Amino acid sequence: MLSLLAPLDIVSVLWFFAVWVGYTLIAESNQWQLKSVLGIMNKHRQRWMGEMLRRDMRMLDALILNHLQSGIAMFASTSILVVGGLVASLGATEKAIAVLSALPFVDETSRFEWEVKILLLLLIFVFAFFKFVWAYRLNTYCAVLIGAVPSSSDVDMAAKDQAQGAAQVANLAARHFNRGLRAFYFALAALSWVLHPIAFMVATAWVAIVLYRRDFYSRSQQIIRGIS
Repeated sequence: MLSLLAPLDIVSVLWFFAVWVGYTLIAESNQWQLKSVLGIMNKHRQRWMGEMLRRDMRMLDALILNHLQSGIAMFASTSILVVGGLVASLGATEKAIAVLSALPFVDETSRFEWEVKILLLLLIFVFAFFKFVWAYRLNTYCAVLIGAVPSSSDVDMAAKDQAQGAAQVANLAARHFNRGLRAFYFALAALSWVLHPIAFMVATAWVAIVLYRRDFYSRSQQIIRGIS
């Protein structure tokens, strides 16, 4: 199958996965994660569970979790809708190729090349869907752990350990949700492959730069990092 693709297309795909996987490994490493928005928010979630122990009524915590789950559910629904649209586009390959051929600066695309490009997008959004669904389930587990914590007048070491466990589950849910969002960003880069493999590689690098800035040097990162 690889022999049916141009060498530049193969290089662009390898570059795409190298940048995506490489950025994920670096951003989630022990050294770099502490400086990222995700790592800083992990500490705030631990503080949140500590404050939860002191509250008599934990309706506020339930509302926060419900808000988080509604956002995750929206992205999961969007992912499955995009998957359905991409599957449908495979049935209109000839029409899509004709439309692309009329665009300037677009190389001639064969049926096989078009299907490979759509399958790459399908792979990305299926990956994102599973990440969002798992994040949703983890937040459900976190809600159960919060509900099982005794009242603030009966807090012991076991209750504190349970609150820390809830914080760890919430942090794990946030990590998977963040990976799903990252897949959305890289899907935009993969979309540029229908134009040209060079555009694909440039868009991949641009997405990595945008993610790096937002994870480590954005205004929001500076704000939440300054809150103790």
